[in-house]
Amino acid sequence: MTLLICVFAAIFATVKWYQRKDDSLMPGVPCVLFWGASLMWLGDAIFGYIEDGAAFFEPEAAEMLNDAYLGLSVVALGLILWLVILLVKDPKGIVKAGLKKKAAK
Repeated sequence: MTLLICVFAAIFATVKWYQRKDDSLMPGVPCVLFWGASLMWLGDAIFGYIEDGAAFFEPEAAEMLNDAYLGLSVVALGLILWLVILLVKDPKGIVKAGLKKKAAK
């Protein structure tokens, strides 16, 4: 479930990246984050299958719910990291202008 959520987030971010006309909001950052997370969860799934065999594909409902929460948490963390990067880099100069305006008062 975690792998699927991350893959869907990566696909959505990639589609939005290709639709953008300008890169001022750095739409490539979430693409890299989500595709990296998807590769990590793919590795986890491969090793889980090696350990558990066919039972890996028959999870209990509680396990699926935990995996779904984990997947949503990973996506939320990726979006938070993207926002932090945007605030630090400040590509449109909004934060810098706001700080100058506040300092001038």
